[in-house]
Amino acid sequence: MHFTSFQEDGKMTVALTGEIDHHCAKNYIQAIAAKIEAYTPQLCVLDFSEVSFVDSSGIAVVINALRNMTQIEGKLVLTGIGSQPMRVFRASGIDKLVEIKEAVS
Repeated sequence: MHFTSFQEDGKMTVALTGEIDHHCAKNYIQAIAAKIEAYTPQLCVLDFSEVSFVDSSGIAVVINALRNMTQIEGKLVLTGIGSQPMRVFRASGIDKLVEIKEAVS
């Protein structure tokens, strides 16, 4: 598991990398939750540009981030999603729950 994050003007961006599967999902969930709790951003962007694979554990990462942002009345946006992760997100209906953008300015 490796990711970077930065906060600017109420927007926190978390750039995820590699494969998001059952081996790393729990750590991602905990780390993202801790960042949201610490910074309470108005907008949290999960950047999937460097993610090559997502399974159902990746869906759990998104759902938990959404839950955490909802608790603080913030918004979650996904960006940079490749073809394989997008197929998983569409099949699960995540695209109906969370806004997906190509780029977030």
